[in-house]
Amino acid sequence: EALAKMMIPKQTRIAIFTQLFKDGVMVAAKDVRPTAKHPELDIPNLYVLKLLNSLKSREYVREQYNWNHFYWFLTNEGIEYLREYLHLPEEVVPATLKRKPGQQSGERPGFGGRGGFRRKEG
Repeated sequence: EALAKMMIPKQTRIAIFTQLFKDGVMVAAKDVRPTAKHPELDIPNLYVLKLLNSLKSREYVREQYNWNHFYWFLTNEGIEYLREYLHLPEEVVPATLKRKPGQQSGERPGFGGRGGFRRKEG
């Protein structure tokens, strides 16, 4: 039983992978019409859906679906795969892994401790 494969142009694939790696996440509406374009990339939305579905099947992204939109989040394996595919150095990391200046590891901004939302005693 042969599976139908979609041929996605290489430049389009690189554009999708670059955006995914840069942000660490990707969002796309569930719209498979040939005329539908992805709002950030100006390429057919169907290409984004199919390419990210392929990455999901290889466990390079984690998928969340809500209100007619797909949300994909890069896994550690996906980061390594895209880094190798796009020929990026180890120092380059997605925006989701970058720390804000002054933020300590494991610290969630605005929660817990003295800087949180708790009422002051006394």
